[in-house]
Amino acid sequence: MAEIPSTAALIVAAGRGVRAGGLDGPKQYRMLAGRAVLRRTLDLFLSHPTIGPVLVVTHADDAAQYESVAPQHDRLLPPVTGGATRQESVRRGLAALAAAAPDNVLIHDAVRPFGSHALIDRVTGALKDAVAVLPALPVADTLKAVDARGVVTGTVPRDGLYAAETPQGFRFDAIHAAHERAASSGLVFTDDTAVAEWAGIAVTVVAGETGNIKLTTAADIAASDGRLVAEAALRLGDVRVGTGYDVHTFGPGDRIVFGGVEIPHTHGLVGHSDADVALHALTDAILGALADGDIGVHFPPSDPRWRGASSDRFLADAVARVAARGGALAHLDVAIVAEAPKVNPHRDAMRAGIAAMRGVGVDRVGVKATTNERMGFIGRGEGIAAIATATVRLPFAATP
Repeated sequence: MAEIPSTAALIVAAGRGVRAGGLDGPKQYRMLAGRAVLRRTLDLFLSHPTIGPVLVVTHADDAAQYESVAPQHDRLLPPVTGGATRQESVRRGLAALAAAAPDNVLIHDAVRPFGSHALIDRVTGALKDAVAVLPALPVADTLKAVDARGVVTGTVPRDGLYAAETPQGFRFDAIHAAHERAASSGLVFTDDTAVAEWAGIAVTVVAGETGNIKLTTAADIAASDGRLVAEAALRLGDVRVGTGYDVHTFGPGDRIVFGGVEIPHTHGLVGHSDADVALHALTDAILGALADGDIGVHFPPSDPRWRGASSDRFLADAVARVAARGGALAHLDVAIVAEAPKVNPHRDAMRAGIAAMRGVGVDRVGVKATTNERMGFIGRGEGIAAIATATVRLPFAATP
């Protein structure tokens, strides 16, 4: 039986997005219906069963933003810093992928988040016989040539003209060598199939997709966000709200964990797992919205498997239960009640960590803290509590 060729994905995300306006940061990190553009693109490739390693080329200034949206996945390689041009960024990405020695590579724009598995299949399928594959659509609009004064100088025949898309697929060794040659020559090309053409590699065209748009301007992003929000409202109209509460007593130790963030303290918290009251409360809040028991039902303290476990595993399980029912997290909010330690200095790290764990925008995660005004067991410094709320959107069931 013939061995199936290995295919890597290279996601180009080092651009600045000037045409989209820079006030809210690069467009690959803008939110579309609560999920970053780049995260949507990564999810497309990481969820495809035949794609192997996935590598992202990022800008040197975007390390924190990338970490806030990138999922934890065994096929997602550490990012590589890009260059001054897209072509140089791709060259660096290919050089980093060389160690993985894939047979094929798909090179994709990070700001094309609406491709499909079927599109990926068409490109990879064509690579069985071709060295380079371009997804493209015939040009449908009438094309005009216009001079510097804005005057039409002629009509361009559109017969045989196609609009290029990504992912563009290549035999890895061929495109890697072509990019290295192009870099040595000092030539600059607009896309990777242009590099292949210059290197004498024949490019085969397969059908692209009308929905596989490149988000170029602020209007593109706003329109796509509005469409996704409207679609989600129709599809996920069953809005649920759940609450969660957790409490742990102080014990020996020199640190505690809130929302996955370690905070130095004079004591630790006593618990079967890591005693992260924030994540425990959030887990129960999500399970409550699903009407699916509580954390003790799914992770009983009597089970030795969970002794000392990191609580992000519990939260991940609750989120997976939402996804299994075709739903989505709309909002998470947690309030920590403690006399000490101070939570506010760590609030942003907690929000970013929880958002990254769950693949939602940080604008959908709230973290608050308050004291108990020296009253009760919290006021006496005997322990810490957390209260959480989760808003979940589910598809409407056939019966109410």
